[in-house]
This record gives sequence, C-alpha cells and structure tokens, in this order.
Amino acid sequence: MTSISRLRPDHAEALLAFERENRTYFAASITDRGDAYFAEFAERHRVLLAEQDAGLHHLHLIEDGDGGVLGRINLVEVRDGSAELGYRIAEKAAGEGLATWAVQRICVLAVEEYGLTSLRAETTLDNTGSRAVLARTGFEPLEDVMFGDRPGRRYVLDLSGGAPPAH
Repeated sequence: MTSISRLRPDHAEALLAFERENRTYFAASITDRGDAYFAEFAERHRVLLAEQDAGLHHLHLIEDGDGGVLGRINLVEVRDGSAELGYRIAEKAAGEGLATWAVQRICVLAVEEYGLTSLRAETTLDNTGSRAVLARTGFEPLEDVMFGDRPGRRYVLDLSGGAPPAH
C-alpha cells in the first residue's frame, strides 16, 4: 500500500538512490540539481531535517508497500499559515495518478497536522503533468512568471475551509 512518511534520518540512503535514478527524468522538466547536490547529499539531508525540526518545512517521502521511494512531496518555507508545495514522482510511477493522490493527502496533512490555511505552488507552462495535478487538486492560477528563460505559472490553494475533497 502506498503511503506518505515524514522525512527521517534513516531515509537518506533511499532518497539519494531515488534522486540518482531519476536525475535525467527530472532534468527534462525542471532545473537539474547539479553534481554538488549529490556530492553534499548527507550534509544537505541533515540540514533539511534540522530545518524541519524547527518548523520551517514539512518534508515527506511517498513510499510503496515495500518501503521503496516512489516520490517526495514537501511543504517548504512555512510561514504565516502558508507553505509552498513541491513534489517529484519517480519516472516508473509517473502517469498513474500518484501525484494527484499525494497532493490530496498532503493537503489533509497541511490542515490537520500542520495547521496551514493556504498553499502556494509553481511550475513551468511546459510541465503539463504538474499543471494538471494542480488543477485537479483545486489550485487556482495566481500569476504568470518566468523561471529563467521558461514561462511558468504560480498557483494558490485556500485551505481555510479545510482540505478540498478528493476528485
């Protein structure tokens, strides 16, 4: 059974493997993390966990029934009842509704566990999969922006009335 788990120290090895296995796939739609990300992964993982403990982020892995990493879904830059949503789904699990399910689940956690009242998200316009996930989960377009030389869009989701119902 697929689940979402809060990021822990013992996730480091599996998370690094997930990022390495999907690096080329991710780089096709978002900016590559660069070699330094992988070389400094252990320290970065430690820092992120410390920031999570301080309440700055809520970081999660999407795992299959055997504990294999299918993706990650995060609420970062938590402030004033709001956070920015980010997610990555493994190539082998893409196109199967996992991202939509995970965003719906993280919205429930955002309200019930973290007390958030709104979420922000952004994606490039050529990332049709992400745009579809955001639309299916109730995010509203806020403004068009540029990410370097790529046109994109920012979105917002009001959670003040609770998490939106699953579609």
